[in-house]
Amino acid sequence: MTRRTVEETSAGGLVLDSQHRAALIGRTNSHGNLSWSLPKGHLEKGESLEAAAVREVTEETGIAGRVVAPLGVIDFYFTAEGQRIHKTVHHYLMLAEGGELNSDDAEVDQVAWVPLDEVTDRLAYADERRLIARVPELLADAS
Repeated sequence: MTRRTVEETSAGGLVLDSQHRAALIGRTNSHGNLSWSLPKGHLEKGESLEAAAVREVTEETGIAGRVVAPLGVIDFYFTAEGQRIHKTVHHYLMLAEGGELNSDDAEVDQVAWVPLDEVTDRLAYADERRLIARVPELLADAS
C-alpha cells in the first residue's frame, strides 16, 4: 500500500537582538529531552512566506522582528497520522524590533536568548545548524 504524500509549507527564522543574541525555542521531545530549534509554523490562508515567518516568530518567542534576508529553505519527510508528509520550511534572518521574550505559546516549553556564536551548538537539527553559517555574511550585506 502506497501512502499519499501531503505537501506542507511553513516559515520562520532566526531573530537577532541588538546584542546579536538569537531567540530560540525549546520543545520537549518524545524522550523527555528539551530540543532547541528556530521558531517556525504553518502559513495561514493568503499569507506570504515573510509575513508567516514574522508572525510565527512573534507567536512562539514574543519577539517582533523585521525580515532582512532569506536564510534558506529546508525540506524533509515524516509520517504522522498514517500520512507521509513532505514539509518545506522557509527561514528568514530577522532583526528584533520589539516585544518581550516569553514562552506563552502552548507548543513551546522554553525560549531563550542565545549568543549567536553559541546557536550552532544549541540547535538540535543539523539542517538548521547549516543555515546559521550564512548569518555573518547576511548581516554584513544588510548593514
